[in-house]
Amino acid sequence: MRFAVLGSGSRGNGTLVASGNTCVLVDCGFTLRETERRLARLGMVPGQLAAILVTHEHSDHVNGVELLARRHGIPVYLSQGTCLGLRKPVPVAGLVKAGDTLCIGSLVINVVAVAHDAREPTQYVFADGLRRFGLLTDLGSWCATVLGSYTGLDALMIEANHCQDMLARGAYPYFLKARVGGEQGHLNNHQAARLVAELGWKDLQHLVLAHLSSKNNLPQLARQCFADTLGCDPNWLQLADQDSGLDWREIA
Repeated sequence: MRFAVLGSGSRGNGTLVASGNTCVLVDCGFTLRETERRLARLGMVPGQLAAILVTHEHSDHVNGVELLARRHGIPVYLSQGTCLGLRKPVPVAGLVKAGDTLCIGSLVINVVAVAHDAREPTQYVFADGLRRFGLLTDLGSWCATVLGSYTGLDALMIEANHCQDMLARGAYPYFLKARVGGEQGHLNNHQAARLVAELGWKDLQHLVLAHLSSKNNLPQLARQCFADTLGCDPNWLQLADQDSGLDWREIA
């Protein structure tokens, strides 16, 4: 199994997960041209995508889904709540809900509900019979179900959205600070690091920090927080950024 990131942040998100000849894209927050450019950088073309999985209806995750899917005939899977929340309808191949298991080619995908300010947000855990990869962004808190779903992974990509102090001192209005930092907002560095500590990390081949805020976080702050909390080498931690994403990572 392997994974790569087209980009991660408030200006667009997209993650590739592949095993054998099967490759799926989770979210697409970029224009069609930009998506094609970023796929090409990773050695991919849209026709190689077996499906697009959508996590929720926020624009940085869905802006490019409709056109990419229609132009290239790619099936789309998402929750009913997400479907109802979309501004533009997409060609839906199937509706998913928390607890579902979706089989697409070589990938077995578990659908997990998360606490986020969207209509029916989901995240996904991928398996191919040998390895497991968890994608976990856009949540403000977690529960026993999340803990149970994301234990025993071989690789994890988790959001470290903001530094709590930077958010508090920043220019966002109070309501937006409350939304971002709330239980249905986004995980800050300390929360994300504590969650990884609870899940266990020493068997992970890759731990990728993602969805960092450009205004309320810094890569060095996120790395140091995780290093301090987990007791790991900060250079072992990987970051998926907005502009360059993350090149392919193999899960051996």
